[in-house]
Amino acid sequence: MRRDVMMDSSMSSTHGAEDCLVQCPEPEEEFAPSKLGTKEYWDDAYKRELQTYKDIGDVGEIWFGEESMNRVIRWMEAQNISENAAILDIGTGNGMFLVELAKHGFSNLTGIDYSKAAVELTINILKEEGLKNVKIQVEDFLNPSTELKGFDVCIDKGTFDAISLSPEDREEAKKRYVTSLRTVMQPGSFFIITSCNWTKEQLLQIFKPGFELVHELPTPRFQFGGVTGNSVTALVFKQID
Repeated sequence: MRRDVMMDSSMSSTHGAEDCLVQCPEPEEEFAPSKLGTKEYWDDAYKRELQTYKDIGDVGEIWFGEESMNRVIRWMEAQNISENAAILDIGTGNGMFLVELAKHGFSNLTGIDYSKAAVELTINILKEEGLKNVKIQVEDFLNPSTELKGFDVCIDKGTFDAISLSPEDREEAKKRYVTSLRTVMQPGSFFIITSCNWTKEQLLQIFKPGFELVHELPTPRFQFGGVTGNSVTALVFKQID
């Protein structure tokens, strides 16, 4: 069962939740292009969130909710991932995942986003939290700089979903994402993805070149039309070559 696309701006007040809109399209159906797949959309969105933060101190929404961060961190702690492991947050947004990772003792953190406003928002939030050693920079993950490499853990919570909705060259964008991922990761490192657009089976196919599934993280389940499924998929991959 495949989830529908990510919610548009008219639903933005709910995007912290994990119960994404479900319409259960046919497996061969393609996602419709969406403004959610454009840089312009995210620049505008984070400019608004940045201004709101400056006005009233509201950090904005957490994609998929706080539990989505906690389940990833619980898995990392259960696997005894070193607190010094190099961790990359792909499409960091407001940086709240970096804040949560730092609170759990992880000290070698990098966040990237292609929106300058998102990076500025994250810098402000990190400063307010007293987190001075977190690296945050403007990066287009589909065209990463040569300095972006050597990570032990890469985390994606909604960024690949947005890329999948690009109005132009979506298939090429997905391939470039996988290529970039392999470029920035250490051999044997982990990639943890949370998605509301793709099923486990689809993600396995997309990340088949160079990655193997090591764990599926538990996510909330729903029942629709007599069929039970998940509105969110969370998988842990390991780079194998």
